Amino acid sequence: MKPIKIAIMSLTHGHTRKYYQTLKDNPKLNWMAVCADNEEVRDVFESGNHGVPCYMSSEEMFDRHPEIEAVVLASANIEHLQQIEQCAKRGLHILSMKIPTFDMDEYDRMIEIVDKAGVVCQVELEMHYNPVVHRLKKLIKDGEIGKILSIQATNITLSPVWAFPWQGVPEDSYGKRVPLRDGDHRFRGGALCDHPHIFDLIRWLTESDIDFVFSDVAPNIRPELEVEDMLLVNGKMKDGTIFLLDPSWSRMEERLKVPGPGWEVFPKRMEVNLTISGDKGALIVDCFGPNVYHNGGPNDRYTVQYTYFDEWIGLIDEFVDCVRNGKQPKINLKWHRQSIAAMNKCYDSIQQNQPVHL
Repeated sequence: MKPIKIAIMSLTHGHTRKYYQTLKDNPKLNWMAVCADNEEVRDVFESGNHGVPCYMSSEEMFDRHPEIEAVVLASANIEHLQQIEQCAKRGLHILSMKIPTFDMDEYDRMIEIVDKAGVVCQVELEMHYNPVVHRLKKLIKDGEIGKILSIQATNITLSPVWAFPWQGVPEDSYGKRVPLRDGDHRFRGGALCDHPHIFDLIRWLTESDIDFVFSDVAPNIRPELEVEDMLLVNGKMKDGTIFLLDPSWSRMEERLKVPGPGWEVFPKRMEVNLTISGDKGALIVDCFGPNVYHNGGPNDRYTVQYTYFDEWIGLIDEFVDCVRNGKQPKINLKWHRQSIAAMNKCYDSIQQNQPVHL
């Protein structure tokens, strides 16, 4: 199969990421160019010697590389609509980061644009390609635990705000400045916006949609943030399954301008764990199971080897297959819309201090 000529659009960070290695090493991709959000990001990116040209505007990148067939949207959430419009006009396929937009009218406009242009728009929810999750789904399908009664899931990380500043700006993350609730100085756009994966997983595993949610926030463990960093969500699926979700930034970080050794401090930075109870048994799952070596100091640092970027192999395999063979990806805008709607209802629940139905 002919490799796809792909680029990164509006890069908002420049430090070395495993994503870059995926783009370079995957034989199904030919990484052509990068468009940086600002000069500082460009300088950090170029210091990594990736061998990929970096531009300061998408127009220049596309003019210099008319051969580009697809892009990764790496921009702030607020930029996604106009960039999807720009890509659709050029007939470019899109691999979007995990939040297309929280504005549901904008979301519907995105669906309309993509459908009319006939381009692939796949949303980056890599847990669908996690081998542990696939085994879990098979065990559930085979009836090993019977009918699912409840799901408890965590998607907990450090705060990315110090490396990706836009994620701490309500207008850039949530799309506008909406107070969490009366008397609270914080705004929508924090940890909840960073963790759609478990909302998606409970829908995928139960093959049902969310009926209602009740959500609440805790005081921030990073009081200087304008957005929330600690919250819980519970609720019920339409098939009766009850759930409890923790999508918090509950792991502290050392604040380095460019993340590197020392960014991760004890305890480990990222976990996606599930406890699924059925009428015949239960499954307790650590989706990533990273090897962690706690070396103490300075600053309580540790060394970690994650395997979760392996999911990007399956994700890219599907993206390439859809582009080359005219298929619809599993995690498309229409599928993901219901998860985004549920996350919006979590914010409504926080604001109203009561359960909210979808």
